[in-house]
Amino acid sequence: MINSNAFDYINVLDATADAAWTRNEIIANNIANATTPGYKREDIDFENELRRALGYMKYKSLDEKVENLRGSELKGRTYKDSINYSYRLDENNVDIEQENIELVSNQLKYQGVIASLTSEFQNLSTAMRSSS
Repeated sequence: MINSNAFDYINVLDATADAAWTRNEIIANNIANATTPGYKREDIDFENELRRALGYMKYKSLDEKVENLRGSELKGRTYKDSINYSYRLDENNVDIEQENIELVSNQLKYQGVIASLTSEFQNLSTAMRSSS
């Protein structure tokens, strides 16, 4: 018998989906403020938080690392990007083309995470049907 919590990966995927959703909202806000003088673009740093959390357990398997993570502890950190940098006279640092690329990239990431979550739930469903 495998001593593993079936929801460990689901919890991490859920936190990842939440961060991707938040990033979509942040990017949409950046796009909406692309012409606002003095506005500084924002972003969320979730990937580094996850990497850091997993990295603390250097000599453990991925299953052990994920088992010790709590999805509620995995929160991204929102920050202003390049706050002292602006290539425009109005001191706004939003590049609309780059934001659109980031939006598409993030939407693809979100769809991938949702597909992974769906797969995990299908696996659980299959396991429950076969055990009855």
